[in-house]
Formats: sequence, C-alpha cells, structure tokens
Amino acid sequence: MNYDLEPETDIENFKMAVQGVSNVTNMLSEKINSLDSESTIIFECYPGVDYDDLRHNIIDNFNADNVIFADDFAMSSKLVNETIHQQMTDDRVFGIMTHYTLSDFYPQLDLIKSDIKKKKGKTIVYGTGASLFAPNAEITVYCDLARWEIQLRYRSGLSNWQQDNADEDPLRKFKRGYFFDWRMADRLKKDILPKADFVLDTNKKNEPKLVSGTDLLAALQVLQYQPYRTVPYFDASVWGGQWMKNHYKLPENGSNYGWAFDGVPEENSLYFRFGKVRIEVPAMDLMLMNPIGILGEKVFSRFGAEFPIRFDYLDTVKGGNLSLQVHPLTEYIKQHYGMNYTQDESYYILASTSNSSVYLGTKKDIDKENLGKALSRAAEGKERFPDEKFINNFPAKKGDHFLIPAGTIHCGGAGTVVLEISATPYIFTFKMWDWDRVGLDGKPRPIHLEEGLDNIQMRRDTDWVEQNLINQFSLMSQNEDETVERTGLHPTLEFIETLRHTINGVGQFNTHGSVNMLNMVDGNEAVVESLNNNFKPFTIHFGETFIVPEAVGQYTIRSTSSIVKKITVIQAFVK
Repeated sequence: MNYDLEPETDIENFKMAVQGVSNVTNMLSEKINSLDSESTIIFECYPGVDYDDLRHNIIDNFNADNVIFADDFAMSSKLVNETIHQQMTDDRVFGIMTHYTLSDFYPQLDLIKSDIKKKKGKTIVYGTGASLFAPNAEITVYCDLARWEIQLRYRSGLSNWQQDNADEDPLRKFKRGYFFDWRMADRLKKDILPKADFVLDTNKKNEPKLVSGTDLLAALQVLQYQPYRTVPYFDASVWGGQWMKNHYKLPENGSNYGWAFDGVPEENSLYFRFGKVRIEVPAMDLMLMNPIGILGEKVFSRFGAEFPIRFDYLDTVKGGNLSLQVHPLTEYIKQHYGMNYTQDESYYILASTSNSSVYLGTKKDIDKENLGKALSRAAEGKERFPDEKFINNFPAKKGDHFLIPAGTIHCGGAGTVVLEISATPYIFTFKMWDWDRVGLDGKPRPIHLEEGLDNIQMRRDTDWVEQNLINQFSLMSQNEDETVERTGLHPTLEFIETLRHTINGVGQFNTHGSVNMLNMVDGNEAVVESLNNNFKPFTIHFGETFIVPEAVGQYTIRSTSSIVKKITVIQAFVK
C-alpha cells in the first residue's frame, strides 16, 4: 500500500521559513535588534506549549531588559476551577462548552497593561494570553501546537492550563482541553493569528520552526482552491486490531491500532512545505481563518466555523467488539452540553472477515425497562449482558453501509475495518456496556447508562433497521465510465449525504454547494483533477481521506494505476 502517512502541501512563493534553535533565534534577533530601544515583543502560546523549552532555547537568547510570564498573572488554579466548575462537571468524559475568554481569567489585566507601558527598554511577554497584555506590541510571535501532540503530552504528564494535574487521568485532562482550554485559546487565536508577524511551530522539543505570519496566512488561503489531506494519526484501543498496522506500514507499538484519525479537522494537523522547512499547524487554523472558503456559504451559515463532517477508521481485525453505545439526540446534546448538532454517523465496511458483524438496533418487542435492568446488572458486574436477547447482530461484508442516526444503539463487531462517516461532535458517545473490559490504563471504561437510556429509540427494532439503515443504496446515474449510488445517510434523520462512485474511466464530481470529504475505499492510486486547471493534479491512494473545498465546484477522479484500473470513492457532503 502507498498510503501517505505524512501528506503535505507545497507552498511555492514565500518570504521566510527557518528551522532549528540557532536559525530561529538569529531571525528573531535580527528583527528585535532593529526595534527602538523602547519596544515590546509578544510570544502568544497555545495551551500545551513547552514554556521551559521556549524560554531556554529562544527567549533567553535575546537579553531583553524585561521578561514577563503572562500566566503568573492569571487567576489561581482554585479560582479558575470554582469559576468553571459547572461547565466542567464531575463526569470523567463530558463537560459543557465554555463561553469564557482568556481575558476573563486575568483580573488585573488593565493594571498590568499600564505597567508594561511604563517599563524601560525591550520587554518580552510570553505565555497563554500574552497578547492581551500588549495588544500593540512591535512584534508578535504566535507559538502554535497540534492537538494530537497536546494529547500525547497529557499522557506524558502535561498539566492543563493553570492546573497542577500532571498525574490526573488523561481522559479528564482531554475533557478539560476539549471543553475549556482549546475553546478559549481558539477565540484568542482567531484575533491574533491574522496580526502575527511570525508563527512558531513548537510541536517537536528543541526543534522550533519559524514562518512569517503572512506566509502562513497565504498558505491557508491556498487550500481554499485545491484538494488537501490532513495529517493522520493512529492510536491503540482496548478493542483494537492489526489490519491498519499491516496495510499502512505503521510503526510497531507493541500493541494494536484501533483508531485512525484521518479526516478529523478539529484534531488533525496540516503540513506545509516552505522550501526545506515543513511547518505543522492545527487544521483548525484553517477554520478560524478561512471557514467560508472551505465550507461554502451554505454550510458556514448553518454550522459556523466548524467542519461538520469527519472520517475515521475503526480496526477490530484480530481485536474485539467496540462498546455497545448510543449517541445523544439533537435536543439532548444542545440542552445538556451546549452543542448545536449531534453525532449522526454510519459504518462503511472497508474490510471484513468471515465473522464480521455490526450490532444495530434492538430486537422486536423489547421492553426498555427490561433492557435497562439487564444493562444495570451488567454494569454492576453481577452478570454478563445478554446481548443476543436484546440487540440485533447483522453480518457485515466489504462494501456494506450501515446507517446510524443518533439515538440508535449500535456496536462494531470484531474482525472488521470500518470507515466511520459522521458528524463532528465525536466525543459524545454514551457507552452502555463494554463487554466486561477495562481500558488500556487498567481502569474501567466510562459507562453512561442513564444518558444512553434517555436517548435510545426503542422503535428502531429489527424490522425498522433492516428497512431503513442497512445498505440503502439507490442508483443515481450510470454510464460506461462510472456508476454513482446514493448510500445514505438517513434521508430525514441525518444531514450528511454520501455517494459511492464506482469508476472504470473518469469519475465526475460536484461539491454540491458544500465542502466534500472523500475516501478511496477500493483501488490503488488515482488522481483528482480540475476541469479548468485551477489546481495541480492531486494524487490519492487506497484508504486515504481527502478534502475538496466547496469553491472547487466540479472536478474529476481517475485511476492512474496500471495494476488496478477500477476504483471506488465515497463522497460525503452536507445536504
């Protein structure tokens, strides 16, 4: 397989990009030394940036007259926690999206700003919220960090912003980042990034990379008009399998890979190639800077600066069943968690074995009270949950498509590789039973039985599921080059449309007034091409997820493999 683990976008015209401590320091020193003797330099940091690394490798080299650490002036950890307790909740996984901004947690901001203006000589302010202290600084450097790297740092002992929780459960640290840290930081980033003189890539310790702010903004603009991929990442799971490890040449991790996050713009990053320098930035930067150009006006007016579609892989080959789960209904997720839409999804079967299956919907004439009692006894460890009595288990084969609107109880079975196509709020999964397992951390995996029972739709029983949710293919068009089938998702319950293009020659595509997310689910290699040469031919391989911005309009995909001519592509967009 030629699956590209490190997709990048080459930027041809740029002014400045350097890498390495000495080169970054020299470039910034040149700019700082050219300033007047009375000047201020800001290093605004995304939560999770290694402050010690930044201070030791870069800031201390400038011999500034004053160095101020912004975080020293934030509310105490105790006060922060008291302020946001209701939003953070006591739950291990779920919180409520914060409405706060970083400035809310700097109670003496005006006083500090006034004090900085009075300081003599050159002043450097660094930390999360540093730009609030000197909004008219002579130089602003934005220190960025990918969310997957932040998660890895959580596992290695990183504390959340203004917390001393290095040893806390990583799930709780991720929850705090998801609902609080990242939301505040993104609100500030949206204002600061367009004004930044430089962007510092801090993803690798002792390997800083620097690009001019105008160059990064221009690179983000480029992606409005051409296909692109986000950088995938892979993670182990208690139920994980071996298929991706073998097919995508993943590094040996002594375990499995259950997840492939390939097509999750909120957590994936982007690689930009500036000559010899490769800069990594969160893919969310694109949403913060150019949402309409990527999403299109129709989608933006409905979802705002959020990418509403996500693709990921679930690999259970030589692994186990996923948890039995349900996703919240729209009104429930809005009322309880402050989200405007929920996780409707589907399972497209990318690879299967003789025992592949999908658990979907309840069996006929099941009483909800009895179901709840059986699940409660299982959750308490009193007995195994008799899934065969309550839950349908349908055989699954490569090319099948199972639709899973919110409120439908479901579970991916062992021996299967699923391309999960869903709406973006992926964190809201109510596990109802987990096959008597503990997590990789040795702790019981979170069960949210009460929430799950509140949302499960009991009328989605065997007959209803078979008639509405399994292989709902309908022919859209057919010629000698291409067959196009509508594959879902549910016509009234889900906002994502999916089309399956089986291509023998050249496939014809249209963005349908929405951003497109696609994956080549069959074939070897293909090329995406513009009808009017607006972008260079874009090569894709089996299993790769890629994005086509709404502005592209019409485009084609054709096989370039001499071995396998026929290809199949799944296309998803907002109806």
